[in-house]
Amino acid sequence: MTTPALLSNPLVVRVWRGGAEALLIGVLWAGYSLSRLFADGSPTPAVARAHRLLDLERFVWLDIEGWLNNWFAGSPALALVCSYYYASAHYVVTAAVLLWLWRRGSQIYSPARRVLVLATLAALVLYLVLPMAPPRLLPGYVDVLQLTSADGWWGGHASAPRGLGGYTNQLAAFPSMHAGWALWVAWVVQREVRRRWVRVLAWGHAAMTAFVIVGTGNHWVLDVVAGWLVMAAAFGLVYGPLPANPCVASCRGTASRASGPLSPR
Repeated sequence: MTTPALLSNPLVVRVWRGGAEALLIGVLWAGYSLSRLFADGSPTPAVARAHRLLDLERFVWLDIEGWLNNWFAGSPALALVCSYYYASAHYVVTAAVLLWLWRRGSQIYSPARRVLVLATLAALVLYLVLPMAPPRLLPGYVDVLQLTSADGWWGGHASAPRGLGGYTNQLAAFPSMHAGWALWVAWVVQREVRRRWVRVLAWGHAAMTAFVIVGTGNHWVLDVVAGWLVMAAAFGLVYGPLPANPCVASCRGTASRASGPLSPR
């Protein structure tokens, strides 16, 4: 087969595009994980910001981190299950949804991927200019992943995979992209899937992620809110104003695609 014919082969083109997408997502993940190389590693201003954030939470009655973290720390089974969720679901679920969208076609995949990239880049900028200490770095809070590290594949340092704690940014708490990515999963599933139980699972993942990242001592409640707002802003920029009821966009989308090959199942 000649080179031009090979390059025009649908299978080759699909593999090439898939490899390019995997590379892009890999670079994005690496930047997200290695932002500490460019961030201010001084804990003093980050801790001061965390105290100011906690003061704001107390003012608006959102300071639930203490009792939730104590509940996790006092329940070995809950702590272990939630540690596995924190260490795994963030990557596995997001990657699975990305792959699913890619298989459905570029018209669906490309804007959804654009939202994810845009929100993550915005978060990286905020990590650099506004380092924020998570609860686990303040007195009175327990690092639940460190507590359970002997029973998992993560290490006891920085809530990171074993041996990689030194390559993560411990002060990248605000906004929470654990929360942001989970909201992205819920929103794209809401847009593209008609089965109610699948939608419920997706929104359950978003809620569970918020519960886990606060309870394990890795994020403040307002980190979660900020992550959601960053992701919502990215959705608004890519798709236009978000409807008050996410089902509106989904129902319109399914109506327009009902007879097409990409009709959601």
